[in-house]
Amino acid sequence: MGKEKDSFAKTIVTNRKAYHDYFIEEKFEAGIMLQGTEVKSIREGRVNLQDSYASVKGGEAFLHHCHISPYSHGNRENHEPTRARKLLLHRSEIDKLAGKVQEKGLTLVPTKMYLKKGRIKVELAVARGKKLYDKRETERRREADREARKMMKERSR
Repeated sequence: MGKEKDSFAKTIVTNRKAYHDYFIEEKFEAGIMLQGTEVKSIREGRVNLQDSYASVKGGEAFLHHCHISPYSHGNRENHEPTRARKLLLHRSEIDKLAGKVQEKGLTLVPTKMYLKKGRIKVELAVARGKKLYDKRETERRREADREARKMMKERSR
């Protein structure tokens, strides 16, 4: 019974801005190397993925500009909030990501950070940037869907 509970992923933070600014093409799950105070701060939900991105350098993947607030009960050994953190991926996944990022217009964006089986994971997405007119079109479509659901709800009453 305990194992079933552990298999579910508990979302800590979602990067909603990534879905607004990018077309998500493919997603990968990555582990992340953290210090003890970072883990405690993330479990408190004090993390921001908004302006963060990932890169592949020297056969390793890194997460940049992910702001993890200093731990509230930490001491002078507390971590630096926006340091680059190493992502844990298989060699084949890193090679695949490096190949994708070489394509024009593609980038690596973290979309979600979550707990899975007691470990903190990051969902990385290979994404293509949206133009302004794409963002407007997405907003128009979302508004139309909202109106349609509202009409269907009124009719079912």
